[in-house]
Amino acid sequence: MKIYTKTGDKGTTSLIGGTRLSKAHIRIEAYGTVDELNSWIGLLRDQPVNEKRRDLLKEIQDRLFTIGSHLASEPEQTKKILPDLSEEDIKLLETSMDEIDGIVPQLKAFVLPGGHQSVSFGHIARTVCRRAERCVIHLQTQEEVEDIVVKYLNRLSDYLFMLCRAMTYELGIEEVTWKPRVSAKK
Repeated sequence: MKIYTKTGDKGTTSLIGGTRLSKAHIRIEAYGTVDELNSWIGLLRDQPVNEKRRDLLKEIQDRLFTIGSHLASEPEQTKKILPDLSEEDIKLLETSMDEIDGIVPQLKAFVLPGGHQSVSFGHIARTVCRRAERCVIHLQTQEEVEDIVVKYLNRLSDYLFMLCRAMTYELGIEEVTWKPRVSAKK
C-alpha cells in the first residue's frame, strides 16, 4: 500500500467512517494539533533528563493517539471500535503532578519559559496542549466530543507545566520568574 492516496489533493480528508471534510475544518485542526502535541511529547521523552519518565511519557503519547482517533472519527464510531480514555488516565497525571509538587520548591511567581533546552521543549509542548484544548472546546460547540477529552488535555497541560518545573529542578538550573516592570505614574 502506498502512503500517498492523492485523495487530499483538493483540500479534503476522510474521517474514520468515510465522511470527507475540508482540511480547514475545526475537527481536522483539533486532531492535527493533538498529533503535533504528540510529537513534542516524543521529543520530551527523548531528553536525557526524562529517562525515568520515559514510560509515563509513552503512556501519554498512547492516550494522545486515543484522543486523536476519537477526534478523527464520526461521533457514532467512537462508541463502537475505538480505544477508551478513562478517569484513571487523568488520575495518573494528577498523581504524577503531586509527586513533582512534593519535590520542587514552592511556586511564588509566574515562571518564564526557558533556562534549558529540555525545559523549553516542555513549555512548547504545554502551549501546544493548551491550543489543542481550545480547538477541542471549539469543536465541542459544534459537534459532540466526549467531555473526558477536554478534561484530559486540561490536566495534561498542567502536568507539562509541572514537568518543566521538575526538569528545571533536576537539571540544577534557576527557575526564571517573571518580574513585571511597573512604571511610576506621572
